[in-house]
Amino acid sequence: MALRRADENGVATLTLADVGTRNSLSETMLADLGATLDSIAEDAEVRCVVLAADGPVFSSGHNLKEMQAHRNDPDRGRAYVDGLFATCAQVMTSIVRLPKPVVAAVEGLATAAGCQLVATCDLAVAGAGAQFQTPGVNKGLFCSTPSVAVSRAMAPKHALQMLLLGEPIDAQTAFRFGLVNEVVPEGQALAAAQALAAKIAGKRACAYRHGKPLFHAQKALPLDEAYDAARSVMVENFLEPDVAEGTAALLEKRAPRWS
Repeated sequence: MALRRADENGVATLTLADVGTRNSLSETMLADLGATLDSIAEDAEVRCVVLAADGPVFSSGHNLKEMQAHRNDPDRGRAYVDGLFATCAQVMTSIVRLPKPVVAAVEGLATAAGCQLVATCDLAVAGAGAQFQTPGVNKGLFCSTPSVAVSRAMAPKHALQMLLLGEPIDAQTAFRFGLVNEVVPEGQALAAAQALAAKIAGKRACAYRHGKPLFHAQKALPLDEAYDAARSVMVENFLEPDVAEGTAALLEKRAPRWS
């Protein structure tokens, strides 16, 4: 398995475990990620996900050897690469649409589609030695698909700085750019991400089951439509039994009696 899963106290930790390819987003890795995310979406016991990696590289992005092997196809690899990027986009979209928060724990280098993966996660914790890069321009290939996630995670000029220069940025710069939420001492990203995930898992699931999809959906809407969508979700969330009990407990100055 290119991906390892471990569940504890409502948190599923997914570890990229293909150190030999620098945790590339190979066909196998993408298939494993997609299938695991689909499983987690239906798993009521999981309330938050942590995405980590083995070895000195978080993820080197797409597996270039797999891609290069199709250069001699009759279409020069067009169909293969198009299908690969479609699969990758589907996995990234699955993370965004997963009704449970996903926290990246980054040590080492996250480059190209690996950086895209970090940018796609809802939250990210980086070890002090982590680096982030979208290096496609260095070989004449603009990181177009990573740009979708990166441009949504940070200000346009910061995103374009990464995309146009192709140079790595360090963890503190990534924090300043808005790509990561927190920088911790090197080697402690996983523990910090799991602690953050445990706090999230301790909240009532109905809140983020409604809230996360709305948060991502409303960003693409005009202001009036965004408020309409938010109002509709807020009403449905308000009618949840847990919200009725939580509100009653607050008003009655007592601890909630959760179902």
